[in-house]
Amino acid sequence: MPDQTYALTIEVPQPLAAAIDTLRAALATEQMGIVSEVDVQATLKAKLGLDSHPQKLLGICSPKVAHAILSAEPDMGAMLPCGCGVSEATPGVTRIALQDPCVIAAATADPAVRAACDVAAAALQRVVARLANGTAGHPPSAP
Repeated sequence: MPDQTYALTIEVPQPLAAAIDTLRAALATEQMGIVSEVDVQATLKAKLGLDSHPQKLLGICSPKVAHAILSAEPDMGAMLPCGCGVSEATPGVTRIALQDPCVIAAATADPAVRAACDVAAAALQRVVARLANGTAGHPPSAP
């Protein structure tokens, strides 16, 4: 599946629970975290009687970025936190799709919101890079 313009995506060779733990560690190196979690598989089973592969929806947030956005334009709270989908359609391989903060920036002309979204986008790009090279829980090396 090709990358979408609204998401940063990566597949990691881990089952869903381990991939979420790895993602959590990579986010922590950027002072970001998972602030909400919806078990899509369990919800589909409970509400619709459908069987599904393991998948979750996560809310990803940086307190500094959220504060900057909400201070500049309080109604942007409707677009926070950034969404993340994790899905294990193939056993042992989890696809992670992180909402590109540029989606939020595109909804406003406010320069402070756009600047905060640029900071978040750069951080999430580093998170994806850490996931790709297996250094999820390690801060960047000193030059």
